[in-house]
This record gives sequence, structure tokens and C-alpha cells, in this order.
Amino acid sequence: MLGKSSWIMLKAEVSQVLLARAFSQSVASGEAVKPWSWADTWPVAEITLPRIGETAIVLNGATPESLAFGPAHVSETPRPGERGTSVIAAHRDTHFAFLKDVKVGDLVSITRSDGLTFRYTVTGLRVADWNRSGIDAHAPGHKLVLTTCFPFGSVVRGPERYIVEAVMVQ
Repeated sequence: MLGKSSWIMLKAEVSQVLLARAFSQSVASGEAVKPWSWADTWPVAEITLPRIGETAIVLNGATPESLAFGPAHVSETPRPGERGTSVIAAHRDTHFAFLKDVKVGDLVSITRSDGLTFRYTVTGLRVADWNRSGIDAHAPGHKLVLTTCFPFGSVVRGPERYIVEAVMVQ
């Protein structure tokens, strides 16, 4: 079990290096660049939380395969910076373990692969059942939700999700 958890953590760390390289190439070229030849996803954004010193590359499509390598943008929601609520999800024990340290008022910066950067301020933190999140992708304004499983540190799957809500700032 120790070996398996070490493998998951190692894969998460190494993948972020390859994803960062692919993201930089995407920004420079304006084209989607896969992090490795057999990848079924590609980087679409970089998320940064300056107060806690965390940065992660966000992948296209929140499938089980992409979530194994990093946070992922939920395809059925607008891209960060667009009208509505953009949702980014990741696992609580790897790429979004730091969400437990986020506080209301924190700044979240998202740079998309087209080079545009958007800034959000965290307005709320809550726990909800996975099927009763109340997240509206078509809500007015420009919003961002970061979400992961809850409780942090649990080794079993559960129905609850930790939800960080933010609104775009000028």
C-alpha cells in the first residue's frame, strides 16, 4: 500500500513537470500541445494561488484519465474568463490537497493556453453532496469553482465535495 501511494504521488509530481512544458509550448505556439504522445488530454490553463504558493497545470476534460495527472476543467462549463461558472476539479490527495488551506479573500490567478490571465477572489468555502452542489454553469457574471472530494485525508470515497467559490476581479 505504501508503494502504491508513493507511485501515485510520484506520477502526480512528474506529470506536472511534463504538463508545464506542454503548457508553455501551447502558449508560445497558440496550438494545443499534448504532454506526451499517447495523452488523451492537453493543458488548457495554469492556476496559481499566490498566498499559499501553489501552482498547477489544468487539463482539458475532467475524465478519470486526466484527473490522474492533474486538475481538469469540467468540459460542460465555460472556460475561465468567460461568462458563467467555470469549474476545475482535482483529487484531494494530490493536486487539490492545498484547497484545505484556501481562505475567503485569497487571490486565484488563471492563465489560459491562449495567454490571457484572469484573476478571481475567493468568496466562499463549503461542503456539499456531489449531486447537490448548486453550481450553475450559466450563472450571471464571471465565476470560478475549484472542487475536490471531502473530507481531506480520507482513504475511502465519499459523497461529499469541498467547493471553493470565487468571482472575477477587475
